Amino acid sequence: MRPLTDRVPKSLIEVGGKPLIVHHIEKLAALGCERVVVNHAHLGEMIEAALGDGARYGVTIDYSREESALETAGGIAHALPLLGDAPFIVVNADVYSEYDYAGLLAAATLLGDANAYLVLVDNPDHHPDGDFGVRDGKLALDGALLTFSGLAVYRPALFAAIARGARVPLAPLLREQIAASRAIGEHYRGRWCDVGTPDRLTRLNRDLRVRRV
Repeated sequence: MRPLTDRVPKSLIEVGGKPLIVHHIEKLAALGCERVVVNHAHLGEMIEAALGDGARYGVTIDYSREESALETAGGIAHALPLLGDAPFIVVNADVYSEYDYAGLLAAATLLGDANAYLVLVDNPDHHPDGDFGVRDGKLALDGALLTFSGLAVYRPALFAAIARGARVPLAPLLREQIAASRAIGEHYRGRWCDVGTPDRLTRLNRDLRVRRV
């Protein structure tokens, strides 16, 4: 997303007239979520200035500040002291989705023996090989693979062994859980976009404008 993200963090890029992260916060607030934890590194002060304490959205926002980006699993592990002991929802702030977040709230109560619940989507053109499969609600490493959307529910125990401040990617951790039959999920077929390039951002905003007309 450079040069745009040299001056604006990706989560504050506007889609449909509001920052990406605000779409997510509003959907979580509509579910009845009272507390949101935002982790950040690059231009984090801009995120805090834009969102404040969350009162305007009807939530309380706490910030997990990273001196340098810790990748997804490392960032979650760093934020664990703010997340509590119950399963929690994680949403990548740089995606746009029309998925009903009530599904994530329901998943938090239905994990059973699983440590992770992932929402998978059809493979976009830029990621044709996919990430994981799903069969009868169980995630798989083979078969027809779909793309991980960045929407998930996790148990805190999944990240407990990661040293706070360590830089750790998420994908290997998820593959371990899938191999151990400790990950479940669903295939979402609605609108979703990883807003990872200026072209995708332009097309998404155009599509949303056309739909509103």
